[in-house]
Amino acid sequence: MWKQIPREKKKELVERIQSYFYDERDEEIGELAAENFLHFIMSDIGPTLYNAGISDAVSMTEQKWMSIEQDLEALKKTEIGR
Repeated sequence: MWKQIPREKKKELVERIQSYFYDERDEEIGELAAENFLHFIMSDIGPTLYNAGISDAVSMTEQKWMSIEQDLEALKKTEIGR
């Protein structure tokens, strides 16, 4: 499901995790622990977030399609004899 995260982005995420643990839990965690936590989030929690994003995209696409359908109906011309 996940494409390879670029090294710089992964490093940034690891640093953000370390900052979070320090700021919110007053806990210092090392780079390896932060990488393991990132892996856990991506593998165990990520699919739920991904699926929610897909569901949101489906809903938005359905709304857009209804709008397009209404716009197309408005373009129809009256036929003579009807």
